[in-house]
Amino acid sequence: MLPQGASTKNAGFACFGSLSEILDDLRSHSEEEVIQLVKKRFDGLKLLRQTLGDTAINFQQLGGYELFSEDNKDLFESCLSNKNTVNKLLKPIFRDDVFSLKDNIFNFKNIKEYYIFNQFEGQIDTGNMMEALLQKVQSQGIKILNTISVENFSEGQNEVKIRTNQFELSSSKLFIATNGFASQLLKEQVKPARAQVLITKPIDNLNIKGTFHLEKGYYYFRNIDNRILLGGGRNLDFKTEETAQFGETEIIQNKLEELLRTTILPNTKFEIDHRWSGIMGVGNKKKAIVKQLSSHVFCGVRLGGMGVAIGSLIGKELVQLLD
Repeated sequence: MLPQGASTKNAGFACFGSLSEILDDLRSHSEEEVIQLVKKRFDGLKLLRQTLGDTAINFQQLGGYELFSEDNKDLFESCLSNKNTVNKLLKPIFRDDVFSLKDNIFNFKNIKEYYIFNQFEGQIDTGNMMEALLQKVQSQGIKILNTISVENFSEGQNEVKIRTNQFELSSSKLFIATNGFASQLLKEQVKPARAQVLITKPIDNLNIKGTFHLEKGYYYFRNIDNRILLGGGRNLDFKTEETAQFGETEIIQNKLEELLRTTILPNTKFEIDHRWSGIMGVGNKKKAIVKQLSSHVFCGVRLGGMGVAIGSLIGKELVQLLD
C-alpha cells in the first residue's frame, strides 16, 4: 500500500560525497564533471528543502564525518594531502572550505585519531519526506497507484499504451523514473544495486550526532533519535548485490554488526531492531541519465546512490524536456 522503492528505504543522508569518494571520482571523471556532480547534489538538496520545508522532512545539518580504519593509512594520507586542493575546487559552490580535520570526539575504536569533517552535510527523516511529498502531489490532483507493476509499454502516434499487472492504460507522455528498477523497462546503462541497512533499538545517552562515512562511503551510519542506523557492505559481494530483489544476506549483515561492536559502539550494549534493503540505480558513470527516448517517452534514472540529493533536480530536468 505504501511506496516501496529506494526513496522510502534510504538512510536519509543529505550528503554530497565524502573526500575519498570525490578523490575517487577525480580519477575517473574530469575536474569539471566532478564539480558539476557535487553542484547538482548541492542544488538538488536545496530544491528538496525549498519544496517540502526543513520541518516537514526533519532536516538537521549536524555535519558529516569520514572515518579511516587503522589499516587504511594510505587512503587517509591521500585525503589529507589533497584536502586543500578539493576545498579550492568546491569553494565556488559552497563559498567556504568544505573539509577540515577533527579529533575523534565520539571515541570510535580502531580508526585514525582524526576525522575529516564536512560542515555542510545533514540528514533527513525519509518517512517524513515521503509523507510530505505524497501530501503535496495529491493536493495537486495527482493520482499515485502503489503495488502496480508496469510490464511493458508501446508507443503509438499520439499516445503510449502501458500494460500493468492489473490493467492497461494510455497516456500522452511516459516518464520512467524508477531508477534502480529501470533496467526492467529500458536498455539504458543503469543496473540495480542493493544496499542493506539495519537500525538499533534505542540506546540510553547516545552522544553520536551526525552522518558518518567509512571506506570510501561503502559504509555509512548516522544517529536517528537515540538509535544508530548503519548501512553498506555492497563491496563485500558486488555480484549478489546487483539485484532488484529486496533482502538481506548473512555476509553483509554480519559485517555491519561487527562494525557496530568493534568501531561504532565498542563499549555500549545494543540490540538490532530492524533490517531492510533498498535498490539504487548505478552505472559506469556517476552522471544521471535524463533524456528523451522517443516521441512520447522520457527517463530520469541512474542516480548513483544520491537520490535524496539529486532526485528533486532530476525531476525538474525531466519536466524541462517537455518544453
